Amino acid sequence: MLHFIYNPNAGNNNAARKANILKKLYAVPNSKVWETTKALEATYFTKKAIEENASRIIAVGGDGTVNEVASVLTETTIPLGIIPIGSGNGLARHLHIPLKFEAALDKAIHGHEIAIDVGLLNNKMFFCTAGIGFDAKVAQLFAKSKKRGFFNYIKATISALIIYKPIEISINHGPMQKVYSLTFANASQFGNNAYISPFSDLQDAYLEMVKIKPIHLLNAGLLVMQLFSKKIHQSRKVNIQSIKSITVQYMGMVPLHMDGEALLTESATLEISIDPLALLVIV
Repeated sequence: MLHFIYNPNAGNNNAARKANILKKLYAVPNSKVWETTKALEATYFTKKAIEENASRIIAVGGDGTVNEVASVLTETTIPLGIIPIGSGNGLARHLHIPLKFEAALDKAIHGHEIAIDVGLLNNKMFFCTAGIGFDAKVAQLFAKSKKRGFFNYIKATISALIIYKPIEISINHGPMQKVYSLTFANASQFGNNAYISPFSDLQDAYLEMVKIKPIHLLNAGLLVMQLFSKKIHQSRKVNIQSIKSITVQYMGMVPLHMDGEALLTESATLEISIDPLALLVIV
């Protein structure tokens, strides 16, 4: 049986759109729909679906919902389907899963399975990107916004550019250095076709560490253009390195995100690693 984990708060969908989504999900034969109402409920519903011998579990939501469902399915033989209705949809975009609901639904039901790598940050899983610094600050501001969608994401980005200051870090116990941001990419983009690591491969058993050096506000516009045109690797302010594991230490409180969700830092040390081909995904 197919099990759908649906987050009605994902993206910027109105009441009519939400009702239409539910109608189409309930119309799928031999399936069950779980509708979340609060954070971490997708995790609980995924565990219940496993107990009920689900053949496929399909996350209907944004990157946060995908993260919750996928974190439970890792190291199981049950594949994850994705129907992207969120704001960024980074993992779905990387996997070329359609953004139109009907096409994504058909793909989730009839698509084939592949295995992809899973990133780990202090033993918490991420599937698209994780990081500290500027991108995490944007996620933090976006989370506080009452509205979702691409334009509100851009608004959060502009606000972050005005108030954000570089952070100081140490990599593998080396000397302290200032960076604008430090991103660990399993997939190629944050979402919304913002390609932070254009050549990342979900099946190569590596993460890409993308380090952006401190930049002047006046130069930020060029970097943003390179981000959306798959050319960020051409910037002299950007260094991209393939890694399997790494340790990062920092001073004070810094913004942190995993798959676009803003989090509070719980320690001054990050241990990042990769679990190769640990998750089955339907594409």
